[in-house]
Amino acid sequence: MSSVNVDPRRADKVNRYKPPSSNGQQANEDLMPDYMNILGMVFSMCGLMMKSKWCSWLALYASCISFANSRVSDDAKQILSSFMLSVSAVVMSYLQNPAPLTPPWASI
Repeated sequence: MSSVNVDPRRADKVNRYKPPSSNGQQANEDLMPDYMNILGMVFSMCGLMMKSKWCSWLALYASCISFANSRVSDDAKQILSSFMLSVSAVVMSYLQNPAPLTPPWASI
């Protein structure tokens, strides 16, 4: 058998990890959760003010996408408040008019 103290790793071939320099901006940052969060808030406000069920449901959809794509480092309070605002928009739109949501192409 060979010697027990032989280290097969090559110390001269080791490359230490260096994080990429950002130069003031992050190139690999995904902005879709932020955009969906803003879109959810806008649709929530439109749904609440104009009593539009379509806007309320779009707000809930956008806030769910924002929540699903958010990172651990994102602000959880902002994402949760956007989600709760969109849920309240859906609830308030159905409390004001409990009729089912009709598609725009359907005749009344």
